[in-house]
Amino acid sequence: MLYIFDWDGTLCDSAAKIIACMHRASEAQGLTPCSDDEVRDIIGLSLPEALARLYPELDERGIGHMCEAYGLHFREADQIPCELFPGVSQTLDELVSRGHQIAVATGKSRAGLNRVWSNMGLEGVFHSSRCADETASKPHPRMLFELLHELKAAATDAVMVGDTEFDMEMARRADVPRVAVDYGAHHVSRLKAYDPLMCVSEMSSILSLA
Repeated sequence: MLYIFDWDGTLCDSAAKIIACMHRASEAQGLTPCSDDEVRDIIGLSLPEALARLYPELDERGIGHMCEAYGLHFREADQIPCELFPGVSQTLDELVSRGHQIAVATGKSRAGLNRVWSNMGLEGVFHSSRCADETASKPHPRMLFELLHELKAAATDAVMVGDTEFDMEMARRADVPRVAVDYGAHHVSRLKAYDPLMCVSEMSSILSLA
């Protein structure tokens, strides 16, 4: 089976860093910072799409400036890596030991994902990955279609594990079964509307599917 994971809020406990960096970028650009909940709500989208939702008054140039400001603050903050959620590393190891494939589908940029993997010593752990700046942003299903094709897996032989409606909607559009985690960016009540196979509070719980 192919297990596809979202990164921020599902495997990595990075919401606080994302929120803080978004606030700093907004202030640097002379914008009124959005609330923590508003920023948390867009975690998982590509950065340009997230900013367009947070600041609909910005034109393309303004979004570009915000992307640069956010990237500057996030790269500085990311010198100290966020931690994986409890049980994540062990669960990934166990899935691979049982012969399953693991992949990541994320709203992060490729440079951002590669940087965090390097800082955390995770290069080579996953069989593949897709980032928002090299395909369509969630909830478009393209990144799932690309991973299924690359890893030669049928949609029925895969599962998408995520913490946001964007993950659940992307998987539903691709006809991929879904698992929701209840400790991430979106409240689990929102995720249950997408008929996940299960809602878990600990990543190790997904091993019951393996």
